[in-house]
Amino acid sequence: MGDLATLLLLLILFGLAGAWLTLSRARDRAIFEARSRCQQHGLQLLDETVGLSGLRLRRLSGRRVVERRYSFEVSVDGNDREAGHLWMIGQVLTALVLPTIELYTPEQPAHPAEQATLGEGGNVLPFRRRAGDRDPRH
Repeated sequence: MGDLATLLLLLILFGLAGAWLTLSRARDRAIFEARSRCQQHGLQLLDETVGLSGLRLRRLSGRRVVERRYSFEVSVDGNDREAGHLWMIGQVLTALVLPTIELYTPEQPAHPAEQATLGEGGNVLPFRRRAGDRDPRH
């Protein structure tokens, strides 16, 4: 009986170590994404770090997946601190919120009519109605 308890304890410890390594790699990826997006938008990533601030279940292609939210602080001109957030599923950035900038990765490719309104290099994403919402024009 003692050998079974020892084996179970080792399996639990290996599982915890594996989870810690996976989350550590995901956090490193989140730091990379935050740093590159801040540089892209002319912002300064303060403290050069992000922190896990939330988890949520999200339905993606009919499957439920865990989406992690990381929070960090940025500065526009070096004299202020503004909150920034990014969401990731695995190693993929799914959403980004910076001061005055909100970028969400669409779950499906945009329709050709929607892409025509974006134009080349545009930074405006069209609003999509949720299922069940009625047209506000009627």
